[in-house]
Amino acid sequence: MRIPNILTAAGSDSGGGAGIQADLKTIMAMGCYGMSAITALTAQNGLGVTGIFPASPEFVSLQIETVAQGFAIDAAKTGMLFNAGIIRAVAKAFAGHSFPLVVDPVSVATSGSRLLEESAVDSLIRDLLPLADIVTPNIPEAEMLSGMAVADVEGQAAAGRRILDLGPGAVLVKGGHRPGTDTVTDVLVLPGQDPVLLPQKKVETGNTHGTGCSLSAAIASGLGQGKSMAEAVTQAQAFLNRALRESYNPGKGCGPVNHAAGLCRRD
Repeated sequence: MRIPNILTAAGSDSGGGAGIQADLKTIMAMGCYGMSAITALTAQNGLGVTGIFPASPEFVSLQIETVAQGFAIDAAKTGMLFNAGIIRAVAKAFAGHSFPLVVDPVSVATSGSRLLEESAVDSLIRDLLPLADIVTPNIPEAEMLSGMAVADVEGQAAAGRRILDLGPGAVLVKGGHRPGTDTVTDVLVLPGQDPVLLPQKKVETGNTHGTGCSLSAAIASGLGQGKSMAEAVTQAQAFLNRALRESYNPGKGCGPVNHAAGLCRRD
């Protein structure tokens, strides 16, 4: 059986826990082959982001075009895109795509640093969301895209429906940012269906760096393997939950999830 090829267009995390690095670790752990188009370099660690150096839109386009010339792409995902020029370049490169596309609307890092310019939000909504097979916002990102406050599961569903009206094929509103609960509930919104609640027991850990990147990369991997949307999402949830349960902190500040949790052999 041919191993699926998964392309990620996202920013680089010099600390290794999020962005391109988390995506490629996830894609390999899911049994797929990872390829990348780097949209920006970041200087960061578990304590925060100290610098961002965006790639030119032209070079982002060239990376995607070159990958597409050399590989069959079975699925793709986007992460940190940073500015409107890069968003438009990615949208143009993926226009008319025949493979599943996952859009993770990354706007703010776990540390609080902004990873999407405010002036780029309109381009994200107008140019990229309509191309997505699924969009995976956390609660702050869902509020940004929907224009409404989200305080509970019902709010997640309502925001998801509003985002669905912007053109994507599906929306997964993640619930990890909701405080004061023992359960994390993601809400999957699909056209013409009631919202699907996907609860999981909350993992108590401070190692949450790169969770959104890892989940969206796992969903892209599942779709690239030919799974249905619901199957890809639930498989990705299970992957991330285990990666959180077996996480550890290799440095200072907020540690990453353990992308190799399912691969590690323990005697």
